[in-house]
Amino acid sequence: MDDLGPTKIIHVYEPSVALKAVLVVDNVAMGPAIGGLRMAPDVSTEECVRLARAMTLKNAAAGLRHGGGKSVLYGDPKMPKADKEQLVRCVACALADVREYIFGPDMGTDEECMAWVHDEIGRSVGLPSEIGGIPLDEIGATGWGLSHATDVALKYCDFTLDGARLVIQGFGAVGAHAARFLSEKGAVLVATADSRGTIYNTQGLDVGKLIELKRSGKSVVDLPQAEKLNADALIDIDCDIWIPAARPDVINEGNAHRLKAKLIVEGANIPITEAAERYLHEKGVLCVPDFIANAGGVICAAMEYEKASEKAAFEAIQEKLCVNTEVVLDTARRKQILPRAAATELAVQRVKKAMSIRRWSVF
Repeated sequence: MDDLGPTKIIHVYEPSVALKAVLVVDNVAMGPAIGGLRMAPDVSTEECVRLARAMTLKNAAAGLRHGGGKSVLYGDPKMPKADKEQLVRCVACALADVREYIFGPDMGTDEECMAWVHDEIGRSVGLPSEIGGIPLDEIGATGWGLSHATDVALKYCDFTLDGARLVIQGFGAVGAHAARFLSEKGAVLVATADSRGTIYNTQGLDVGKLIELKRSGKSVVDLPQAEKLNADALIDIDCDIWIPAARPDVINEGNAHRLKAKLIVEGANIPITEAAERYLHEKGVLCVPDFIANAGGVICAAMEYEKASEKAAFEAIQEKLCVNTEVVLDTARRKQILPRAAATELAVQRVKKAMSIRRWSVF
């Protein structure tokens, strides 16, 4: 705990349906918290606390009228649909009275899960378009933002996007769309990975075929004309841009020295430990922090909450990501500090200003 929060940590347990979950509402000075519902067998309260703080900083840096929160649901997201639906509906009902928290999709959950939450308590974003939502994972809102953060970051690098070798760790909703948008601008995806392993081709991977494979329920390792490696091998592949788009702490003190990239654009939340990020900075690797680079999804969610259109959401994502990335990287260069320090300074200043003029309350 510190002077920002968290304001609430709630544990939910219902043995009759094997429900175990945690909600962390970190800070609501800017407004009701928006944060995703993450589902995985190995989530934890500590992870939820860190992710909730990342959402506080992300929403503040993006200039949204929302605080930060996060929920985690213990379980295999690939369990039978009926079982998953029961758990998602149960956790929604269990947290129905926590009105300062708005559910969104995250790793292991999607638009349909948010529709179940909305059906139970009427308080979620990232809904299917059929019920008035902007399906941020389906349209690639986070990937769209990552592509623009990358555009700006390249001004601070010694190479261009055309022909740049791209590696993406995690070819899910975020990674796949980031690959699509960046390859359309000239980048060459040379390697990617999912839970079953890594694929690699120095001449480039077919992004369209990879997306088709994932949509059909297959793995990236099922793509022909690619060398198959274990999942951990991805970090050793020589590239220009490395995008982590999966789990927390994939780059840490034990493996940061193996990374062979010039630019890291953080697509996942908290994908690099603080010590590893400092080490990379000292080695001349530019890291665009997670809560700056991957804010496209929550910006889209906030726009949906305000009943904006998909077109307006995409325009807002582009504008905010370009401006914020430029401000953070310029500040980092001028002050000779880490980009994360510059980004945190920006976000915390906004949160503390809100705290000074607004009473904390339930929304």
